[in-house]
Amino acid sequence: MEHKTNVMRELDRLKIKYNHYCYADTDAVSGIEVASVLNQNPDKVFKTLVTSGKSKKNYVFMLPVAKELDLKKAAKAVGEKSVEMVKSKELLPLTGYIHGGCSPIGMKKFYKTTIDKSAENFDTIIFSAGKIGYQVELSLCDLAKIITFNLSDITE
Repeated sequence: MEHKTNVMRELDRLKIKYNHYCYADTDAVSGIEVASVLNQNPDKVFKTLVTSGKSKKNYVFMLPVAKELDLKKAAKAVGEKSVEMVKSKELLPLTGYIHGGCSPIGMKKFYKTTIDKSAENFDTIIFSAGKIGYQVELSLCDLAKIITFNLSDITE
């Protein structure tokens, strides 16, 4: 592979096995397009969304690319009255990642993370490797070795 992202370097450092995919040379933009170019089930390819709660705390949610985040369910999952999406321009200073390349691994600071419980239906899930054009695939067990997360029903 010609390019390792910080996420991949971190997984290598921790000796966590993963698969990686590169779609940088394609026109894929949306998560559904990415799943398609990777020839993967879109239910197994997850997007990483960052929200802000009523308390001003930030939260990370991971859900299948073809689904929408249910803000009420998401708020309930993290014990907030409400949550809203963080604006694109706030993403980089907050996480170190840009819109479309946000990974739950390697953010500037760890935020409480919730993964849609549908992830349990798969041996592995695929998500951003922290840079547009790159994805990693690993099991929830291996993901739990690097970040702490809860599983909850968070989609519409």
